[in-house]
Amino acid sequence: MLVKEKRRILSRIVLVILGLVLLFGSLSFAYGDAQAKNIVKGDTAENIKIVQQRLYNLKYYTYKVDGIWGSRTLAAVKNFQRDKGLVADGIVGAKTEKALGVTLNQSSSTSLSSTELNLLARCVYSEARGEPYTGQVAVAAVVLNRVRSSSFPNTVSGVIYQPGAFTAVSDGQINLTPNETAYKAARDALNGWDPTNGCLYYYNPATATSKWIWSLKVELTIGRHSFARA
Repeated sequence: MLVKEKRRILSRIVLVILGLVLLFGSLSFAYGDAQAKNIVKGDTAENIKIVQQRLYNLKYYTYKVDGIWGSRTLAAVKNFQRDKGLVADGIVGAKTEKALGVTLNQSSSTSLSSTELNLLARCVYSEARGEPYTGQVAVAAVVLNRVRSSSFPNTVSGVIYQPGAFTAVSDGQINLTPNETAYKAARDALNGWDPTNGCLYYYNPATATSKWIWSLKVELTIGRHSFARA
C-alpha cells in the first residue's frame, strides 16, 4: 500500500509540473506574439530581422538575428530610443525606423537570385572597396532604392547596367571578383539597412565631373562619397 501511495503522489506531482510547463509556455507564446506587434509596419519576421540586424550593427543587440521578437530585442530597441532622445516605448514606428536608418517592408522583403546578389556585391566591391563598411552598405542601398523607384529600371541588373549610371561598369571594374565584405554589405542592404535613408545618387567630389550631379543637395557624406536623393 505504501508503494502504491508513493506512486500516486509522484504521478500527481508529474501532472502538476506538466500543467505548469504548458501554462507558462502558452503565456510565453502569447507574450511573444503581443510583443511582435511592436513592429508597426508589416509586422513580419523579416522586419524583426531588419531591426535586429541594425541594432546588432550598432552594438545594441548582441544575440542571434532570428526574426523572433523577445525581451532582448525589446530591451535593445528601448536602449536605442533612449540614446536618440525618443520615447522609449519599444515600438518601432516611423521615428524609430528613421533613426535606425532602415526601411521596413509593408509585406515580404526584397529577395534576389544568387546571380543578382553576386552582381550587387560586384557593384559594391568595384564602386566602394576601401570605403568604410557603412559606405559600402550605402552603395548597395542606393542600387536597391533605385530598383524600388519608378524613375529607374526595376531590377538590379537594369539599374547597374543603365548607361552611364556607374563608373565601374564603364571602366570594366564591375567584373572584378567581390570579397566577403562586399557580399555582407549587399546582404545588409537587402535586409533593410539603408545608411542613406532613401538616397538615389552618390558621387566622389574629388573625381566627379558632371555639372548635374553637383547640383543635387547632399544629404550626407560617408567616407569619400556624397549621397543625395534627387
